[in-house]
Amino acid sequence: MNIPLFRSPAGKSYFFTFVLVSSLFLLWGFCNGMIDIMDKHFQDQLSLTKAQSAWVQFAHYMGYAIMALPAGLLTRKIGYKGGIIFGLLLVAAGGFWFLPATSIAAFWAFLLGVCLIAMGLTVLETVANPYTTVLGPKEYAATRINLAQSMNGVGWIFGPIVGAQFFYAQAGATGGPVEIYVPYVGVGVVVLVIAVLFFFASVPDVKTEDEYHTDDQKPAVAAERQVNHGLAFAMMFLNVVFVGLSVYLVLHTILPFCGVSETNVNRILAPVIALATLATLPFLRGTTKSISTHSIWAHPHFSGATVAQFVYIAAQAGIFSFFINVMTVDSKTGFCLVPALPAGWADIGWLKAMFEAGKDGVLHISNKGAGTLASAGFICFLLGRLIGAALMGRYSAHRILALFATLSIVASVLVIAQLGWLSVACVFLLYFCMSIMYPTIFALGIHGLGAQAKKKAAAFIVMSITGGALLPKFMGWLGDEYNMAFAFIMPLACFVLVALYGLLWPKLSGEASLTGVSTARGH
Repeated sequence: MNIPLFRSPAGKSYFFTFVLVSSLFLLWGFCNGMIDIMDKHFQDQLSLTKAQSAWVQFAHYMGYAIMALPAGLLTRKIGYKGGIIFGLLLVAAGGFWFLPATSIAAFWAFLLGVCLIAMGLTVLETVANPYTTVLGPKEYAATRINLAQSMNGVGWIFGPIVGAQFFYAQAGATGGPVEIYVPYVGVGVVVLVIAVLFFFASVPDVKTEDEYHTDDQKPAVAAERQVNHGLAFAMMFLNVVFVGLSVYLVLHTILPFCGVSETNVNRILAPVIALATLATLPFLRGTTKSISTHSIWAHPHFSGATVAQFVYIAAQAGIFSFFINVMTVDSKTGFCLVPALPAGWADIGWLKAMFEAGKDGVLHISNKGAGTLASAGFICFLLGRLIGAALMGRYSAHRILALFATLSIVASVLVIAQLGWLSVACVFLLYFCMSIMYPTIFALGIHGLGAQAKKKAAAFIVMSITGGALLPKFMGWLGDEYNMAFAFIMPLACFVLVALYGLLWPKLSGEASLTGVSTARGH
């Protein structure tokens, strides 16, 4: 099919290749959908707090931190096809690990499996995201990546359904954890089949126009364009701040397990990391003045994307992982965002498994029901992707990003306000609005870079999603100390930064827009 969206300047169609690569997003969404509902399961089975159960997200996103840069290097060495096959084999290994993990029956064993799968998904993310942007005209890059990521949304719909059947089928029973291995071993088998398909398929390494001369190492050529040193410095310093925050949160999580009290951790780490971050100012100033345009860090639209992706994934991981907590009654405090349900609903056939009577005698959504209901959230997520992709075919991608982020800010405020069913509806509105953020930030961040620079930049943007390993623990702590509605102040702050990136993208990139209409070179 020679559709303009997937047609090269020479007239070659990349439609079949695009469809094949899009299947990877289906896999990614399915695995993440199951992981996102594991938190409540471990809270119940192992008597963990919300902050402690966030170790699941920590293990998942630390897999991205560990593997992102090696994945970028690997992709540059063996190409898109080799990188995809390697990533699939790593996902399969993680899936099969859940079989011995259930025999070990320890929290760390399950976390290791989660981390291994995430490492494989990291390779696939590093390869597939930038690859979709080059399978056709550059002005439709954001549209293509959002279409591909729509398959991610499909996987996310079915992941919670399958996970709820296995994780909550015997809620409260002693054999609960045993069911976990079944869907993951199934994933391992399916992934091996997909790896064989890719081995025999045609996956060409597509060359793209190097608008910023990022692949050209000749100073004379690189110097033809000027670097906005002020913007480069500001974006690089923001990255340093988030690295410092990441280090602090990682150590703040690990040191208490080594016997260091939380008070001493704060007393030692906070001032040291703050001073170390400020000490980088002279170094960064000197670095930004000496870089040329062939460095990806010379382009603020890229470094800004790493910051935007860090905070967006933090918001997404927090909302997704605590969805069941938001929809059910807190067993300790009795708080529930969802108003009391009509008692008659418990007698409606297939809906019976969705509800249970709480200690107060009132009908509420059960854990299994909330796990299944998460799929409704991901239907909203999929619709957002499809509508967002259509809008970006006509309007500037950065404006659509800013619009959806602004709507997310409003929805978060309404959740925090605890306005009954309106607040519940806003949780689902957040799923809709978040849908386009990851792929759009990705497309905006790598726009205009050369083929090799795209692979390198993709690795850093993928690594930046480690925000999902760190800030959800803070959201869980807020939920423990206050309630899950107030905990939405964390994603609220994140959406503010995403909105700013969307609004400032033309200034950061020097482009008028990234749409199907036109682009105007500014550098």
